[in-house]
Formats: sequence, C-alpha cells, structure tokens
Amino acid sequence: MPLQDHMQLISVDDHLIEPPSLWTDRLPKKFQEAGPRIVEMDVSENTGDDAMVATLFNAGGATKKRLAEVWTYEGRVYPNIGLNAVAGKPPEEYGMDPTRYDDMLPGCYDVHARVTDMDIDGVQAALCFPTFPRFSGTLFLEGKDPELALLSVRAWNDFHLDEWAAAYPDRFIPMIILPLWDPEAAAQEIHRCAAKGAKAISFPENTVGLGLPSFYTDHWDPVFRAAEETGMPLCMHFGSSGKPPITSPEAPMAVMIALFGTNSMDATADLLFSQVFYKFPELKVALSEGGIGWVPYLLERIDLTWEKHRWYQNVNKEVRPSDLWRKHMYGCFIEDLEGVVRREKVGIDNIMWECDYPHSDSNWPKSRQYVTEVMEDVPDDEVHKMVELNARRVYNFPRSE
Repeated sequence: MPLQDHMQLISVDDHLIEPPSLWTDRLPKKFQEAGPRIVEMDVSENTGDDAMVATLFNAGGATKKRLAEVWTYEGRVYPNIGLNAVAGKPPEEYGMDPTRYDDMLPGCYDVHARVTDMDIDGVQAALCFPTFPRFSGTLFLEGKDPELALLSVRAWNDFHLDEWAAAYPDRFIPMIILPLWDPEAAAQEIHRCAAKGAKAISFPENTVGLGLPSFYTDHWDPVFRAAEETGMPLCMHFGSSGKPPITSPEAPMAVMIALFGTNSMDATADLLFSQVFYKFPELKVALSEGGIGWVPYLLERIDLTWEKHRWYQNVNKEVRPSDLWRKHMYGCFIEDLEGVVRREKVGIDNIMWECDYPHSDSNWPKSRQYVTEVMEDVPDDEVHKMVELNARRVYNFPRSE
C-alpha cells in the first residue's frame, strides 16, 4: 500500500554544500583573505605537502581533473568541497569528493534547485547539515584566530537561517552550529539564533575525540541549558566526533561505513549513564544517520548492566536507562528494515526518517517509493508518526496552514 496522501515525508538528515560566496559575502573585509573561500588549484602536478591533496582528489573513484575547486581557511587547503555529494550518479561512479561545483547536482548548493529535487523525491521538508565546516562545525576548532572562527560560525548560521531555510520556511528545518571551543559563547549563539527561528543544533556525538571535555563533566552545562531553554534538540550526526570506527589500518572504507552506527551506540551509552538528562530533564537528542536496528539490543544490554552493576557504579540508581531513552532520545534511519520490524522495542514515538540527500546512502529520487516498500506491513498511524509527526513534534516544526 503506498503512503497515504496526507502523510508528508520529512527527512531529519540531509546535507547542503556551502555556496562559494557564503563567507566572503558575510565576513568583514579584514578577514576576506583568511576566511573560508573557494580557489582553484592544480592537483595534477603537486609535490610536497600538496601531493596529499592530489591523492585525495584522485582516490576512491573521484573524477580526475587538473584544475579543482578547493576551500581554503587561514591558508590551509580543504579539498572536500562536496563530501560524497553523488546524488544522481550510478554507484560505479561514486567517490568521496566532487572536485568542482559543476560535478554536482545544483540541488546540492542552490536552495531553489534543492526544493525541485525534493519535489521529485516526494519529500516535503528536510533538515540540512553542513559540509565544509563538518557536520557539527568542528572544522572551526582548528582556527588560529578565535575572532575569525566565531564570525565564521555565525556566518554559516546566518546563511542557513536568513537565506537557505528562509527561502522556503515550510520546506526546511533551520539548524545551527556552535563555537564549540567556548560553551558560554555557544549558549549565547543558541539564544541569538533561536530568536531568528532556529529549530535544531548540530552537536558532536562524542566530544572527547575532539580534545574537549566529556558529557560526564559540567563543561557543557551552558550549552545543554540553552538548548533546553529554547526547546531545540541536539542533533548528533555519526562521525561528527572525528573518530570513525576503523578496525585496522588495512581495512577498506567499507568497514568504516558498515560500522558507523556504533558511533551512535557509544553516544547512547554515554548519555544514558551520565547525569545529562537528570540535570536537564527536557533536553532532546536525535542520533542522526545512526540507524535504529541496534537500539533494542543496546537498551536491553544497558538495562541489564544497570540492574546488576548500578549499586557500586557512579550512575543513577533510580531511573532505568531505557526509560530515559524513551523520554529524551530519537533514532533516525534511512534503510533499516530490521529496525522497522522491531519498531515497538525502539519506541514508535522515538523514530524519525532520513533521506541523506545528496550522499550515497540516499534513495533519491525514489525515497517515497522506498519508504512505501519498507513500511508495507506497518499500520498507517505508526507510519505517519515515523515519517512526519515525530519530526514535527521534536523540532517544533508544525505544518503551514
């Protein structure tokens, strides 16, 4: 049975490729040279340090071109202008990085073309993560000039809120990134952006891998408090910690891709055994692109651990971890038949759907067809929650009249 006409698909994990002028249009003149900008680079005859750039461009089946467009920031070169932006290409042409904007569908970086591609795909609304700044803005942790880094974070947020999401308010859930090096400044940015209509915050699924304090400290309290006060969930996209699940140096990237859900498992265990949800009882966390099939097993394992070991551990001894999951956490899936089959164990109110345009995991342009197939045996009221209603509730994103 096809999805009912009244059910609108909302993707809680898509990605946008930043247009070349995002920062040059918004940064003060004194930062134009050092701030993020696009330049052309000859990657076919580089030597020394630039040889690594050439290798990146020519690896993984990426299109080989002599002149490539790259991002620079404070003199450093970042070649992945469109990480895995392969929508519309056959799998045998997939690679990690397009080398020029004209290698991608315009919908990757042009909001009007994106809405056209969403219409083709049968997707009503989407939440779009960054690309160049990485999924939660962690690139700006590398900034040498803290003033430029903060202005660069704010520029991305202003672009997203004032230009991208504002162009079609009923089609995009507005998201922001944070100056992660300063929790107080991050809290201020949450409140500034909430006043402009932001609905979601991208945040690393593990801060320790970034050289930052863990969820077990009080370091992040200003951020969690501001998120709670503004009603914005933290969106923890797998891999945002910068710690991919590689098993060995020789393992192909396929191993990392297959295991990426373990990042979300790690975040779940950390959060459920930490004091975060006790200190901030209204905080919400969405595990973006983490899948859901693992949730029943992990919740069972965590509850058993809590039952047997809580008495001598520094964990809460009153509240069952799985109860915290159902109140605070949300699993998000693209293709996860096992998770859909076991949806009651995950929590039907705790599941949201993703498209992942323009990455290789996306089913674009057949997302609605895929969701119809995977939800074939699911009651309509449960389907409606998972593909639309849960997202509207979690992100405070009501239908427009």
